[in-house]
Amino acid sequence: MSTTSIRILCLLFLSGAGLMTGLTPLYGQPVFSPSGYFDHIPFHRCDTLRGALNPERSCYDVTFYHLDLRIDPATRQVGGSVDIHFLAVADFERIQVDLFRNLTIDSITSPDRGLLKWVRECDAVFIEAGTHAAGQEGIIRVAYHGTPVTAPMPPWDGGFVWATDKDGMPWVAVACEGEGASLWWPNKDHLSDEPDSLSMRIEVPATLSCIANGNLRKVEPTEPGWHAFHWAVSYPINNYNVSVNIGRYAHFSDIWVASDGDSLQCDYYVMHHNLEKAMEHFQQVHPMLDCFESIFGKYPFWNDGFALVETPYLGMEHQSAIAYGNKYQRGYLGGMIPEDMDWDYIIIHETGHEYWGNSIGCNDLSEMWIHESFTTYMEALYVECRYGYQDAIRYLNSQRNYIRNLEPIIGPNGVNWHNWKSSDHYYKGAWVLHTLRHATGDEGLWYPLLRQLYERHAMQQITTEEIVDFVNTATGKDWTAFFRQYLLHPAIPQLEYSVKATARGTMLTCRWVADEPGFAMPVVVGSPKKKVQITPDTEIRSFELEGIAPEEFQVATDLFLVSTKEIKP
Repeated sequence: MSTTSIRILCLLFLSGAGLMTGLTPLYGQPVFSPSGYFDHIPFHRCDTLRGALNPERSCYDVTFYHLDLRIDPATRQVGGSVDIHFLAVADFERIQVDLFRNLTIDSITSPDRGLLKWVRECDAVFIEAGTHAAGQEGIIRVAYHGTPVTAPMPPWDGGFVWATDKDGMPWVAVACEGEGASLWWPNKDHLSDEPDSLSMRIEVPATLSCIANGNLRKVEPTEPGWHAFHWAVSYPINNYNVSVNIGRYAHFSDIWVASDGDSLQCDYYVMHHNLEKAMEHFQQVHPMLDCFESIFGKYPFWNDGFALVETPYLGMEHQSAIAYGNKYQRGYLGGMIPEDMDWDYIIIHETGHEYWGNSIGCNDLSEMWIHESFTTYMEALYVECRYGYQDAIRYLNSQRNYIRNLEPIIGPNGVNWHNWKSSDHYYKGAWVLHTLRHATGDEGLWYPLLRQLYERHAMQQITTEEIVDFVNTATGKDWTAFFRQYLLHPAIPQLEYSVKATARGTMLTCRWVADEPGFAMPVVVGSPKKKVQITPDTEIRSFELEGIAPEEFQVATDLFLVSTKEIKP
């Protein structure tokens, strides 16, 4: 399946310990931060070591990873080494990398300094790397081994998935979005830092294949009974998207041609017994790519190709190697889309993440709405592309019952927190975009705005503030209070109103009841036959609606995520 302004811990961070109620004091506070809403959560020092950018993390930028690993399904062991190539962005002698404490570190070395000293705290590893000046490049190799955590409920609770196919042969995968890639390989496990590229050499039993991200460079035999798969990723990639899929895979491929005539390699890796079914089911990939290209442009990871890889869990947006486990059904395991629509939710949603989440991403899990809200909204855009505008509205309305309004869409920053009570950063966030589309009142503006927002920030991490600034500039209107209300407060705005008959129609008296000071949002009201747009704010104001009878009055709640309350005389 990324970004906010990153809060950096002050130096006291390194001397604290134990539980901390609410957020640790930080500087560089994000503009869009739900202050106060998560103060009841007892965060631990381990949470900030994992989630914040302390000096030992912010002093260097990872440029390249090379994973050289053996994965043994029989023993459920992972072992080998990871080379971390970096550029010093500040002078340092000590850096932090991350690796879950249940995995054993055998050694940490560098080519020019040999064996390095290190200490471990929680899942953080502090390495005495020697003096490095800003601008200096370096390499650190971490050799390790152990049994990675098993995912209790993938992909929602992350880890390795040790399954078997229908013939009892090993079928292995990994999903680690929330927990982080350090549950199985050492890295700087923070969303703000993606390597420019990455390579993997994964050794597996000779009876199995290993499918990973990017392009397969070669397969070579190693010792008897084993062979190694060499994969290369040529684009930036966030760490949780790095994946391995091990099993007896059948492979087929085809070519998708973009509107400019360029050809994209599309590869499909499936269980042998599903080959015929997959060849038919995956025919929906090409029209999907057509739709997404028409909205946001060509598939972003062109040189690495597009791939669907069948997995023993539901799915995940692993870059250029999308995990697919929807069992060749329509919708979400057969449901969750209107009955007269026929498309696979996992294919559409996870491919949408190639644009929002993989190309554009956030710097902190607190702003995961940048990944999930935009991608969930892409489902509706896909429906609009394939079926039409009214069907897209119908699709969005089918998801509205999933919105809970229990907490802010944006979570606490700097603690790698991903324990939302609901899926509001998916469905509510998509409705925020749906609402913004209609609040702007300019249909001709909406698609160019989305395209320009994506193109400006492709292959980058961005913040909520950057998105809001872009929307404000593109529309010539300040939407800051709009975004703050919907992203930082649990409740949605309520239109409190009364209606009274007049000689020409209806006198509407109304106001917004909202948490955010200065909230004012256009909304469409009227009757089934006549619609008008008005702009209430938090003061009581009146609008004359000509040609609309009081008993016909309605608010377009199919276009706006709002509640209503009529005040009777």
